[in-house]
Amino acid sequence: MQQYLQNKKGLVQNVFDQVFDKYDLMNDFMSLGIHRLWKKNLINMMNASPKQKLVDVACGTGDIAKLYLNNINRDAKITCVDPNKGMINKGKEKLKKFKNLNWVTAPAEKLPLKKDSFDFYTISFGLRNTKNLDKTLSEAYRVLKPGGRFICLEFSKIQNSNLNLIYKNYSKLIPSIGKLIVGEKEPYEYLIKSIENFINQDQLIDLMIKKNFKKCTYRNLSGGIVSIHSGWKIS
Repeated sequence: MQQYLQNKKGLVQNVFDQVFDKYDLMNDFMSLGIHRLWKKNLINMMNASPKQKLVDVACGTGDIAKLYLNNINRDAKITCVDPNKGMINKGKEKLKKFKNLNWVTAPAEKLPLKKDSFDFYTISFGLRNTKNLDKTLSEAYRVLKPGGRFICLEFSKIQNSNLNLIYKNYSKLIPSIGKLIVGEKEPYEYLIKSIENFINQDQLIDLMIKKNFKKCTYRNLSGGIVSIHSGWKIS
């Protein structure tokens, strides 16, 4: 499934080239810090054991890896993947005290990783930025071990009409906030469009099932502003 906006030549790359340096700060401003709670929910939902291996795709500056290390196992070996070198370098600097992270610059649609390698595949606010959802999910399935679990945290469709109205009005302010904090508003205009154009919760479940994931479920957070999708590779 191709994503039209993300397939415009160089668009997503240019967006993150502009924002990586203040990516974490802007995330705090845009979500009023709630993105940290959403990510903690993802970690809690994993119910991981200390020896399980994680690949975090579209890792940004390494928030999920840091939470995993601090809450599951500080000695765990984690592979962090992102297509943007600026994000990777920022993450390396932020998490330089951890020596057990493998940083890989690559798109989610073509991971330079062996099949059947990981117990968990996480992708946090990155799925909607991929060019092809089918290829991304196929790669997630490929690199997971049999018995491995796919977990995706992503912006979704709000279930409550009143909350949806409030959220849409707030969203209109985000490009102006981006201009103030980062000095650019265009990346955040893209952000709003990418959220509006992304598929809904049930459509993502359908795609996961088509890619052979089993026991596919989702959990809405904050009234559906975001959701966490989960699926298993059984064999």
